[in-house]
Amino acid sequence: MKIVRLGVVRLGVVRLGLALVAAASLAACQKPAGNVDAERLLAAASNAEWLSYGKDYSEQRFSPLDKVNASNVKDLGLAWYAEFDTDRGQEATPLVIDGVLYTSTAWSKVFAFDAKTGERLWSYDPRVEGAKGFDACCDVVNRGVAVWKGRVYVGTIDGRLVALNAKTGAVDWEVQTTDTSRPYTITGAPRVVKDKVLIGNGGAEYGVRGYISAYDAGDGKLAWRFFTTPNPTGAPDGAASDKVMAEKAAATWSDGAWKETGGGGTAWDSMAYDPELDILYVGIGNGTPWNHMKRSGGKGDNLFLSSILALKPDTGEYVWHYQTTPGESWDYTATQHIVLADLTLDGQPRKVLMQAPKNGFFYVLDRATGKLISAKNYVPITWATHVDLATGRPVETPGARYEKNPVLALPGPLGGHNWQPMAFSPKTGLVYIPTQATPFPYTDEAGFAVRPGAWNTGTDFLANSLPTDEAQVKAMMAAIKGTLVAWDPVAQKEVWRVEHPHFWNAGILSTGGGLVFQGNAQGEFTAYDAAKGAPLWTARTGNGVIAAPMTYELGGEQYVAIMVGAGGGGQISAPGLMPARPRLPGRLLVYKLGGTAKAPEFPQPATPAIDLTQVASTGDVKNGFALYHQNCQVCHGPNASGSWLPDLKASPMLLTADNWKGVVIDGASASRGMAGFSRFFDVKGAEDIRAYVIQEARTAQTATATAAAGR
Repeated sequence: MKIVRLGVVRLGVVRLGLALVAAASLAACQKPAGNVDAERLLAAASNAEWLSYGKDYSEQRFSPLDKVNASNVKDLGLAWYAEFDTDRGQEATPLVIDGVLYTSTAWSKVFAFDAKTGERLWSYDPRVEGAKGFDACCDVVNRGVAVWKGRVYVGTIDGRLVALNAKTGAVDWEVQTTDTSRPYTITGAPRVVKDKVLIGNGGAEYGVRGYISAYDAGDGKLAWRFFTTPNPTGAPDGAASDKVMAEKAAATWSDGAWKETGGGGTAWDSMAYDPELDILYVGIGNGTPWNHMKRSGGKGDNLFLSSILALKPDTGEYVWHYQTTPGESWDYTATQHIVLADLTLDGQPRKVLMQAPKNGFFYVLDRATGKLISAKNYVPITWATHVDLATGRPVETPGARYEKNPVLALPGPLGGHNWQPMAFSPKTGLVYIPTQATPFPYTDEAGFAVRPGAWNTGTDFLANSLPTDEAQVKAMMAAIKGTLVAWDPVAQKEVWRVEHPHFWNAGILSTGGGLVFQGNAQGEFTAYDAAKGAPLWTARTGNGVIAAPMTYELGGEQYVAIMVGAGGGGQISAPGLMPARPRLPGRLLVYKLGGTAKAPEFPQPATPAIDLTQVASTGDVKNGFALYHQNCQVCHGPNASGSWLPDLKASPMLLTADNWKGVVIDGASASRGMAGFSRFFDVKGAEDIRAYVIQEARTAQTATATAAAGR
């Protein structure tokens, strides 16, 4: 060691210098918040944290942690909890990085907590205008954030991409990723690959043109964009998709309503990345209108609807695609969870991509080439008999496209599997899928015309009204099921299943402890034996669960975390098939072995009761029935059956025509997500709907009174 003589200096200056050196050394040893880079993400599959939406780039949702296992999972208890200020669907998967848990809630809010104690470190509210909720087909949800090099990235329901300081939650930058004059939304979690933040969008039902964008993670500048449907004008977009659109896609579209709507094809959820092949995989959604006859004259495959797209992440360059449902006509998106894995097939190791999209088939593809390896139905289906392995195309059943006659089809628009993530366990070799059976009466909409900003499906929603006969209702309920299915992707067969009493349940986590975790609609969070499906532990959550759980290790202890809050497309569109409960605040529940924390019971809002004995309407009930099912049932349930968003039959606004008009026409409740409908029908139409809802309310009250008298 070289000794340097300081000479004559003041002692205080020396002490100050030493203190500064010590502080600098301490700072150098401390990791900055959110310090995720390529090296950490490439190793994320095997670590004790949860660095990305699906844990790592492969999106397997498998954690090797095994401190919680089949022998001791019965000892799981609540370690800590947090309650949020949003009472809509909670769909996020939290991330845990260097002892900090990051998550998002409905209305695109973001929170950071100490992952050990639950102390809130910061929160961020993007202050989305309530009226934007009108454009969210399936609730004002958010599935999570991405973290990269000191920033937390979130997409907002109004189409922004926001970069937050990971330590403080302050906004570093934000960019509007969508055309605000169109009904675009963002509900999906961003991903970061090679310093580029990847984000898609939603809104296909209303009429938008889908695309995926890559933004520079440092400054938010657009790096590239790939459109998933052709430009209706026929002109190039100056985008990464121009070449393949001209060579492959444009010719697959014919004249039709897509030129007004944009065609749909939104990339609203799934992504995965293979760093060895340097390929990004993106799931693409349904067409607008759904009905192929209306959208494109019944002609052409309509690329890249309902497809898996393989792109180069640096440039957005097209590599390959596989279309799961050519010329789709049923809202059969391919935006469902994409999983990358290495399987042994016919004695040979294969790098594969797996997906269980809405259409009911489980696909195994070669992820380098996109070549179909196998496809079998993982749920009962009626629209097709099988997938032809030579052509890769489904073999449709006659009449499935409902051109001439209505068709009651399985799956319906909610799919055999929706957005709720599945999981893959390398230990068992099984994929765990949250499946459902939800039949739907597809009926061609005669006289269809595009209504900007409204649902444009080209299917007649009047056919989706509920039967009034009690026996028919019970029979329909019996046909609608939810299950957790363990699927062997090599043999393409079901290994075991768990039946749920309701169809709209939660995403999946699998672990090295031989466990599979899932929440459900009735408010339970359960650990199952990964090999056999036997339930090993259950906790009551107090509210429905749709989000996927995650797990992490900190201070030698393993934690399991789940966001709790009913909502999403199933809860909104089919509330009568879900547990009867009010909207309740969202929560984050975090468990560990020996946890002793107690979360209080959820506050139960008062159930409103309105007296309809003196209420009358001059409206036309028959026309109100038609207008309601054309405009209102998606959010308030068929036959005004909704009791969640909110129950119109119990709304005080029903008591007077003026109050009803104020909300339905004038938008008095726009700040709470109920935009006015004056662009879709007039005051008379609103009063017709009121007359119809009054009738339904009286029918419901009579049924309740009769049931009470019979007890």
